[in-house]
Amino acid sequence: MRIGMAFGRKGLTLDLPDGRNWQVLEARSAPPLHNPDAAIAAALDAPFAGPPLAKLARAAKSAAISVCDITRPVPYRTMLPPLLHRLEASGIAREAITILIATGLHRPATDAEIVEILGANIAASCRVVNHRARELAEHRWLGTTKSGTPVYIDERFLAADLHITCGLVEPHLMLGFSGGRKLIVPGVAYQDTIRRIHSPAFIRDPRAIEGSIAANPTHAELLEIARMARHDFMLDVAITRDRRISGVFAGTPEPTHAEATRFVSAAMRHELAAPADAVITSSAGYPLDLTLYQTIKGVTAAARIVKPGGKIMVVSACEEGAGSAEFSGMIRDGLTDTAFLDRIEHAPVIPDQWQLEKLALVSRSVEVLWYVPGLPRDFWPLLWGRAFESAESALAALLDGLPPDATIAVMPEGPYVLADVSASTPPA
Repeated sequence: MRIGMAFGRKGLTLDLPDGRNWQVLEARSAPPLHNPDAAIAAALDAPFAGPPLAKLARAAKSAAISVCDITRPVPYRTMLPPLLHRLEASGIAREAITILIATGLHRPATDAEIVEILGANIAASCRVVNHRARELAEHRWLGTTKSGTPVYIDERFLAADLHITCGLVEPHLMLGFSGGRKLIVPGVAYQDTIRRIHSPAFIRDPRAIEGSIAANPTHAELLEIARMARHDFMLDVAITRDRRISGVFAGTPEPTHAEATRFVSAAMRHELAAPADAVITSSAGYPLDLTLYQTIKGVTAAARIVKPGGKIMVVSACEEGAGSAEFSGMIRDGLTDTAFLDRIEHAPVIPDQWQLEKLALVSRSVEVLWYVPGLPRDFWPLLWGRAFESAESALAALLDGLPPDATIAVMPEGPYVLADVSASTPPA
């Protein structure tokens, strides 16, 4: 059986040998909207919750819009023009609108990427700035949350009269789902705020997983911070596997985001009768598989359905290598997964340690097999698991030792597959 995996910009074809118990889990979504432009217009004018955007804008003289960086395939060229039109028609001048690239602790977007994200017209005609999480002077102190998180948010976002987020709702490895409040924190938050919500106290909580916001402590913390930042309005979409718009959600953020997560969960979720012996996954292709940092999301998605002691094979282009300097440095330290978890448990949080922490929680109980050709070779021996020269050799290692009747799940689009084992399944 030949199957296409999302990989880089062009994809990767795997030849899966006959006679095996393959279970292909395609990325599911609601069907694409027939007229997304009309759906966005309707959502802005008659939102799911709260007043229309135009009514909010009439009471404001300025607006800030937080948008995702290049790592998310958000259709901003469709979403932003009607949003900007309503702001301007309601009396907010174009020069009083700031679009912030919500980088969190990611690198800044390049000029070329800003054009790719927003389109040439908006990139040229609007004030577009990168959030810079490491610059304390660019943030305003708002206090602390009930759990003790120090809250600093980008001053350029807070200084506007109207605070808007615009993004994508999809599964997220620790927040349950992206979108909504995530465009506030980590999106436009200071590094100390970001570090706290990514500390072991949150990351290791078993409720901080993909596809669930119920009782998820990280989700609850983000909501509290978004309230402190006065999150006024959100416009988010859900997308299909070929990145067409399948749902539009606009309005008062908390109820609107909750509705979006219900929609996405109902559309995407697979339920398996029993855990798989092995899983083949990806990081959903470009732009999500640009780095090893992002690739871990494909691993954690697969970990939800694999048996303890099983195998996960991940294919990811990693055209930009490992990721940030901090992330790369932690890999180069050469610690085992267990030693890494022990080291960070009570230490000050280092940017991007949370992604390695999530990986370590998986690699301690399953074997991870890597095909990541863009990752520099000197990283390969340091990975938790084994790295391979080709996808074919990684596949051979996956199959080696598996009994003939082993169940092998295949997730061509990794983190865009929301899969669980039935709650009625007895533990292995």
